[in-house]
Amino acid sequence: MAQKLIKSKSRRKAQYDNSKGLDNAVAAVDAPLLRTDLPEFSSGDTVKVHVKIKEGEKERLQVFEGTVIKKGNRGAGKSFTVRKISHGVGVERIFLQTSPVVAKIEVVSKGSVRRSKLYYLRELEGRAAKVDRAIQTNESAAASAAAKATKTPKAN
Repeated sequence: MAQKLIKSKSRRKAQYDNSKGLDNAVAAVDAPLLRTDLPEFSSGDTVKVHVKIKEGEKERLQVFEGTVIKKGNRGAGKSFTVRKISHGVGVERIFLQTSPVVAKIEVVSKGSVRRSKLYYLRELEGRAAKVDRAIQTNESAAASAAAKATKTPKAN
């Protein structure tokens, strides 16, 4: 592991930067914990999060659908915050991506946003609080048309 000497302007002791070695060690520990079954999504997307809820002896799935307003990427501590409006009240819920409580995530629609943290949605109401949908490009439109064409039509 290569250490780099950081010289400070003050008369303190020299500090050593060992961040590269530490990052590699953290990545090696986090690798088996990361989930590969979840889809790619980002801030502004509308998602359905299927959450496992245990009630006594029984376990059931509950769907929490809303807009992703924040996504944090820190190894096994990856988390995302989903916001929805329920009976006129804003509800936010933070989920860990590596948690076994999250059964699956479905991306309902892609959003077109310019920033990664959408905290400004908390102050907006009604139609102003909606995120613009991502515009479909020619390549993705052609791919979806090809996928529809490969499906067999129903016989009447």
